[in-house]
This record gives sequence, structure tokens and C-alpha cells, in this order.
Amino acid sequence: MRYNRLGNSGLVVSELCLGAMTFGTAPSAFFQHDLDQAGSTALVKQALDAGVNFIDTANLYSAGQSEQYVGQALKDIGVARDQVVIATKGMGPMGEGPNDAGYGRYHLLNQIDASLDRLGLDHVDLYQIHGWDPVAPMEEGLRAMEDIVRSGRARYIGVSNWAAWQIAKALGIADKRGWDKFISNQAFYAVSGRELEREVVPMMLSEGLGLMVWSPLIGGLLSGKYDFGEDGEVSGDGRRAKLDFPRADKPMAAAAVAAMRPMAEARGVSVAAIALAWLLHQPVVSSVIVGAKRANQLAENLAASDIELTAGELAILDEVGRLEDEYPAWALKSQEVRHGFRVSPRRPAK
Repeated sequence: MRYNRLGNSGLVVSELCLGAMTFGTAPSAFFQHDLDQAGSTALVKQALDAGVNFIDTANLYSAGQSEQYVGQALKDIGVARDQVVIATKGMGPMGEGPNDAGYGRYHLLNQIDASLDRLGLDHVDLYQIHGWDPVAPMEEGLRAMEDIVRSGRARYIGVSNWAAWQIAKALGIADKRGWDKFISNQAFYAVSGRELEREVVPMMLSEGLGLMVWSPLIGGLLSGKYDFGEDGEVSGDGRRAKLDFPRADKPMAAAAVAAMRPMAEARGVSVAAIALAWLLHQPVVSSVIVGAKRANQLAENLAASDIELTAGELAILDEVGRLEDEYPAWALKSQEVRHGFRVSPRRPAK
């Protein structure tokens, strides 16, 4: 297992992060997984034994049960608190009341306490705003996050599923106020799902945020376990065949799987491991979140950490998933061509 700084912070995390969205049996605002405490604990131990030191969950997952299972797993295994990085998220609806969602101060301060109670911890290492709130003022949410850090309930803060301009604005507000800034962005990114590269990735590289990738296999679409029909329909056993999420370019995904399959066969690994390895080669990526319900699934994903793709293989996969430039990207590139002169350094005065 290799380790990276999370963005420009001093927090060092494993390049693979165990995602706990599959933990729990309670009805969920996301997906129903039915993974009990024993199964969840076994996956946590398997990940820790493989060198993973980073676990990500959220208050929404299985209506809070995911956080409970993560906390209980840490106790049952007996891992030292300072040897594991725990991340959770708040923002989404946790009830039917008017203040049961959003990043308003009322909700966030209640939810961090509720998350810590479920986890059985006095702090989390990373607390993330789990989406965009069209109601609460951004500055109110950022001040709440600042107070959460200052109170010791979180060591760092991050964000998930925001647009580039929203994150840039938040960083500017935090800089102006002298508040803690986001160190990470949790976002969807995959070898055949690269919309993030249009605006978000350049912003993150410029501002020094670390990327935590969710759904790196596009809901299993890049696992190599599905058949793609000519009409773009997917067949096979698994969640993706039942729930078409996240949104995907099916022909592009099919082409990516076809390109990755010989790479996987040559190494004796799964197609999924190649898809994850591609992400681990991207400079913006700090950690890739991998989820599982069974030990063999997790083992397949963990194998990605040992894979070094060649320059030729990276070029093939880069071409398979490449997006056409949208404005203003194509206009900027045309200007680079038209004004592609080199400015010489100023000559020293004689």
C-alpha cells in the first residue's frame, strides 16, 4: 500500500480508502446493502491488514448505521485511534423537519455531534459537506465548519459534489476570514467518466486540493462483469444491472472495459483493478474509495495498489475516455496555438 498527502495538508492517507456505504441493514437514502456488523467488521479488518489507514462514511449511509458499524468495528478490532483516519459527511436529510438537512449552522452542528456519538469517537479526522445547499448561505456553512474544527470535533474539512466555482468561492471566503480551508473534494471520476477534468480538476490542481474518488468503477460498470449490448443496455448479475447509477456513457464504458481486459489478463488481476490503477496514476488523486460486500470483492480492489501501468497502457486508456473540449477550453487552446511564442527571461542589466 502506498500513501499520499491529502491535498496540500499534512494528513497522510492510503491511496485506497475503504468506503463504508455498504455497511448496514437499515433503509437508506442511497442503496440497500444488507451488510451486518460482523460482515462490516471483517471488511474493516481486511482493509487494515492490507495497509489501508483511511475509512470514509456518512451520516446518511443506512440512516446512520454505517457510522455505528464503523465505530464498533474499530473497537472490536482494537486498532489504535491514531493509526486510522476516519472521514464522515453531513448535509443530507436526516429527518422530515425543515432544519433536518443542509449546511446551515443548526443542522451541521447537530449532525457532527450525532455522527461522533454513532462512531463512538471524540473527533473525526475529516468532516465533509456532502453536497450543495441552495438555501443556506455558503458563509454560514463555512463558519459552522470552522467552529467544528476549532472545537476539536474534526481535524480537517472537505467537500463533496460541488462545482469548481463553488469550491473556489469557498476557498476565497475562508482565506478572507482566516478560517480553515477545504483540503479535499470527494467526487465522481473514472477512466470512462471524466467530466471532472473540464473545470474541477484544473481548479483542484491550482488550489492544492486532494481528490477522493467515489464510484471509481461507475457502480460496477467497469468491473468487467457485465455484458454490453449494441443498444447500450447492460446485462449481468449485480447492482448496476438493476440501478442505472451513476450516469454513464455506456459505449465509452464498453470500450474502456475492452481495452482494460487484456491488461488485466496479462497480470492475472480483475478488470476492476486496472480501472482503479488508472485512477491511482492521476496526479490529482489522493485516494480512491473502494467499497465491497464480500472479501473477494475487496481483495480484487486492493490489488490495484500493486499495479504499475505502462506509459503505453496509460495512453490507450487516456484516449478511450477522452472528452471533447467544451467552450472555453477549445477557445483557450486555439489562443495557445495562435500566441504560442516563448517569453525569454529578462536580461541582467549591464
